[in-house]
Amino acid sequence: MRKAITLFTVLFLCTFGAFAQQPDAEGCKDHPSFNRMPGFYITECKQNFDVVEMWVSDEKSLKIEGNKTQITYYFDMEKGQPPSFYQLTKNFENAIAKYGGVRKYLGSQESTLYYKNAGKEVWIQLYSASDVAETYTIVIVEVEAMKQEIVASDILEALNNTGSIALYINFDTGKATIKPESQTIIDQVAQMLTENPAMNISVEGHTDNVGNATTNQTLSENRAAAVKNALIAKGIDKARLSSKGWGQTKPIADNGTDDGKAKNRRVEIVKK
Repeated sequence: MRKAITLFTVLFLCTFGAFAQQPDAEGCKDHPSFNRMPGFYITECKQNFDVVEMWVSDEKSLKIEGNKTQITYYFDMEKGQPPSFYQLTKNFENAIAKYGGVRKYLGSQESTLYYKNAGKEVWIQLYSASDVAETYTIVIVEVEAMKQEIVASDILEALNNTGSIALYINFDTGKATIKPESQTIIDQVAQMLTENPAMNISVEGHTDNVGNATTNQTLSENRAAAVKNALIAKGIDKARLSSKGWGQTKPIADNGTDDGKAKNRRVEIVKK
């Protein structure tokens, strides 16, 4: 089953009637932006920062990074007939219409929706086991990159003690364009190098194992080069810098978990 991505802005579905009487899974509740369809109860839920493959056509998908909420619902058959998957999708589609939201993809058992609110992108993916939604999962992804606060002295200390430091620099999804919120990390690395003119470094890119290994290798190389070029633009002599990519070959955490994947998507600064 394909995955999808999740967001945290406030919007509400149409009123569907009374909620199902079956108990929800412990610790689970509806996302604050969406009510459930009538007659359903929650069987599973989770929240984390992750990368999700979003389908926008039968042949094309996008990898979206952000804060993901995933909730699975099951229909209580004593409540009557479950909705069709198309009906389910239309209800969510109508709910986001007031935000200028659109449906990006519709299959018989999976759909992708998209909207912007308060300057943030929100992706929604719905999927079901069949075209009749006896059970359905909603994945909401809010595109807000994982933040890291670090100062030049922290970077210097790590390089002197261990020879390297992992930085979580945020890029546009699937690209090597550094996002504005990560400029402070670039500034701190540049400051550290300016204050320590004898130090040379290698900028090394790493990815998780999602997707094609060859593509991940190229992406890691391009992202490392982008950081190196950003430092050069800050006035650091290019002779002090080198860059390389390792793709998915050097994980530092378990790629079988969402948190592990997030840790593996990194740029390392290595003392030369």
